Amino acid sequence: MKLGCEYDRYPVLKISSSSEDCAVGWPSVLERLHGSKARLICIECYPGANVEEIEQAVAAGFRPSQVVRASACVKAPGELTALLEPQLGEDPVFARMNGLEIADFLDPSKSNAARGRISKCQESVLIVGTGASLLAPEGALLVYADMARWEIQTRQRNNEIGNLGAQNLTERASLKYKRSFFVDWRAADRLKKRLLNRFDFLLDTNDRRAPKLISGDLFRRSLDTAVRRPFRVVPFFDPGPWGGEWMRRLFGLPDGPPNYAWCFDCVPEENSLLLGFGGTRVEIPSIDLVFSHSRELLGEAVHGRFGTEFPIRFDMLDTMGGGNLSLQVHPLTEYIQDKFGMHYTQDESYYLLDAGEGAVVYLGLKEGISPAEMLRALEHADKGGSPFPADKFVNRWPVKKHDHVSIPAGTVHCSGKDCMVLEISATPYIFTFKLWDWGRLGLDGEPRPIHLEHGRENIQWYRTTEWVRQNLVKRNRIVATADDWREERTGLHEREFIETRRHWFTGKVEHNTGGGVNVLNLVEGPEAVVESPEGKFDPFVVHYAETFIVPAAVGRYTIRSTRPGQCATIKAYVRTNP
Repeated sequence: MKLGCEYDRYPVLKISSSSEDCAVGWPSVLERLHGSKARLICIECYPGANVEEIEQAVAAGFRPSQVVRASACVKAPGELTALLEPQLGEDPVFARMNGLEIADFLDPSKSNAARGRISKCQESVLIVGTGASLLAPEGALLVYADMARWEIQTRQRNNEIGNLGAQNLTERASLKYKRSFFVDWRAADRLKKRLLNRFDFLLDTNDRRAPKLISGDLFRRSLDTAVRRPFRVVPFFDPGPWGGEWMRRLFGLPDGPPNYAWCFDCVPEENSLLLGFGGTRVEIPSIDLVFSHSRELLGEAVHGRFGTEFPIRFDMLDTMGGGNLSLQVHPLTEYIQDKFGMHYTQDESYYLLDAGEGAVVYLGLKEGISPAEMLRALEHADKGGSPFPADKFVNRWPVKKHDHVSIPAGTVHCSGKDCMVLEISATPYIFTFKLWDWGRLGLDGEPRPIHLEHGRENIQWYRTTEWVRQNLVKRNRIVATADDWREERTGLHEREFIETRRHWFTGKVEHNTGGGVNVLNLVEGPEAVVESPEGKFDPFVVHYAETFIVPAAVGRYTIRSTRPGQCATIKAYVRTNP
């Protein structure tokens, strides 16, 4: 593969050819809101949206006689602390999943007083903020100000925003993220699910310079369009202490960051969708599609098991010219259920998009090691003693391009340097227990948290060299062939609910979602096109290393190469049969 490819960093889901469908800029947004002639305007804001900016802009144009801020109804700091401490605990990374609602953040007496003021006012009223919809009366014009997760994290890192109901602008970004992940976003998503089919307008303020507004009906029609054809979510890239340079070179990424460690290119809870209206793009969280069309997207069987969670994750880990990932282990299912309230864990696999000379993956334990000795060595290293002798305890497996290594939860593992990994896994990606981080600091100059207490409870000590050889590596098996294609089962472990199939092809390959969502990546070849045999959707072009989603509702589809030479895709889906 030559340096540089046609990877699209901003894939757009074309909805219409008319920019008139979307209002751009505050004057245009306000004109459209005024057109509704509403006396009561309620703007429900996802945590992370800049409520003050939105309020200032709308109030300047709407000129309400009264502004009611949801933030004024939030419980006192002491009450919030009592509410959240049992859920968040003291660990800097992990907490427990919970059932908190936005209503739990609001003081009932303050909320009732606000509702009373609204009901008594006979003139115009603006109700704004996270929880505003819980204060607004029936019949108010409802605007939903949604926000992309990655933009929220960027604002947290820049100390522009804190957490819901908290005065913590300057708190460490990692702690703000933890609070968001376990509390703010969970509560906001529960409210969002109830509002998706109700709001009158969708407001996109991810780009502060150009706010955009579309009608709620158009938003819903856009999601209905998306779930009936292949699509890509918007990838985002982030540096890390072990990051490499492969993605920067291949994808043409900016020179600013010191490296690029991660590419999240199919994590719908974190990624966005770009909806195209002529030359205008509206950015929405891709999780909105999962919430609103879960059955059509996931399929009945997958939805029956996972509900409104997208269970398959594709991301990229770049150590080409970088360093080893942290030595780590993921929790067993029973552990993640008991300790963190998650109902499934992060089983995963490494697919090698590329590998340098001498590249290795650390996987499983060596035969005959002493668990007690290994744990003592890890504790000694964590306390500042001599470095952990990983090669004494952990296997190093040579890897090359297109190898696929299975990593069920409980297996000690990490990618070594000079690997370009496409990680295919279950979605609870935050639950990684670091055992050893090679004595380095994070990009913030601080040691990254190590989780030996969690790790010791989950390491499966029987997964030693021979067990790994028989169960986790080199398990490719040809399952079907034709003149111009070959299908292989690349063999994830039986404990993992994800099935993976690789197709090598020079012609056209027939696929079928089989009633469940498919996630694919073009792992070889510059370009391919996805088509519907029945013409249900326009041809969909994908380029090397791009991940794309084929909703369950699509059914039959084909993939063919558009250029000379061999192509390959790796496809993942949820096993629904024993």
